[in-house]
Amino acid sequence: MKRAKVTRRAMCGLLATSSMALASSAPVVGARKRKPALKVLMPIGDATETLDTFYPFFRIAEDGFEVVVAGPEARLYHTVLHEIPPKPAVPWDITEERPGYYLQATVAFRDVNPAEYAGLFVSGGRAPEYLRYNKDLLRITRHFFETNKPVAVVCHGIEIVSAADCIRGRTVTTVAKCALDAEQGGAKYVDQPIVVAGNLVTARTWHDNTPFLKTFMQMLKGV
Repeated sequence: MKRAKVTRRAMCGLLATSSMALASSAPVVGARKRKPALKVLMPIGDATETLDTFYPFFRIAEDGFEVVVAGPEARLYHTVLHEIPPKPAVPWDITEERPGYYLQATVAFRDVNPAEYAGLFVSGGRAPEYLRYNKDLLRITRHFFETNKPVAVVCHGIEIVSAADCIRGRTVTTVAKCALDAEQGGAKYVDQPIVVAGNLVTARTWHDNTPFLKTFMQMLKGV
């Protein structure tokens, strides 16, 4: 019998789908009773940026939080790689988009009860351009600001919190080409790796992942 081939993208999708199940079922040495993991919501859609999403997906879970991926529907989504090619034959003024890994959303936005979550992580990519029109996602997003829960936003994710009218009067950072989205939402844009404004931490791109996630994890552990 021939064994079916498994692509690298499909394998990463399987790992992402199963990682939290494995983490929640793993025994803890010396522990008699394990408390339920606090949950962090991660909204995505097709064309969510790969490194904006997968790095925090695994990093947040590493510290014992359950990362719940949500989308317009509960289905498999396509992530993408965004990068300005370093040595193209013809120079690029903007990022090139290439296929990334797949990631499974286990719940649809309309079925999310944000009160069940300790924090929100909003990644970037092209997905926020259309996700910001989803009224259920905007409702969810507002909850985290109204209840002062930790929120992390990177790159184009600023388009979602801006559309939800959650950054008015705050100082934020984002990828330079989204500065106008931040300003139109009533925020002050600055170009620096991360900015903390109350319950919100923002970052420019996945290149800032190390200080970005370090700060977000400190905020989560304080809840």
